[in-house]
Amino acid sequence: MLTLLGRSPSINVRKVLWLCAEMQLPIAHEEWGTPQLPLDQPLFLSLNPNAQVPVLRDGEFVLWESNSICRYLAGREKRADLLPTTPAARAQVEQWMDWQLGDLNNAWRYAFMGLVRHSPAHADPALVARSLADWTRLMQILDTQLSKTGAFVTGENFTLADVVIGLSVHRWFMTPLEERLALPAVDAYYAQLSMRPAFQLHGRNGLP
Repeated sequence: MLTLLGRSPSINVRKVLWLCAEMQLPIAHEEWGTPQLPLDQPLFLSLNPNAQVPVLRDGEFVLWESNSICRYLAGREKRADLLPTTPAARAQVEQWMDWQLGDLNNAWRYAFMGLVRHSPAHADPALVARSLADWTRLMQILDTQLSKTGAFVTGENFTLADVVIGLSVHRWFMTPLEERLALPAVDAYYAQLSMRPAFQLHGRNGLP
């Protein structure tokens, strides 16, 4: 039995929920990270000492880190369309997944926390501006890539790269910006993702 631990609004939890919906894979969901189920409880810390969500339980097997969970589930279900088995094709998908986690997320984090979450710890205007500049630069990289493929991040087929990057793209559109750079390929990509019922359920669902 698959069980996902993590609160629904989390962008990283939604990655996994979206993927499971795409694969029509049943999964139980427990809302850890709420006042009722805080992450500092010994039970949760025994599963993930980082006290972060999501956490996946597959029987006795426990896994954390959202992108690793997505890779695991695609491999578990033998979905080579989502995570190719040939080394070059798989590496390309994983390259963009790592870019999302290591570069894109780090770029938008300060601005998003300041402008959307209104976090007092992210209220420095200079740091917000720097975050927005970095975020915009990386979104231009994505726009260039999507202009080349004409469809999804790595080519004509939807893959795990689109699951993890798609939610970050949604966050780009949900963040109130005084001036948003025109990115036509990203616009077209977002519209294409929005046609997928699973993305509407866990991505473009009103949550930033």
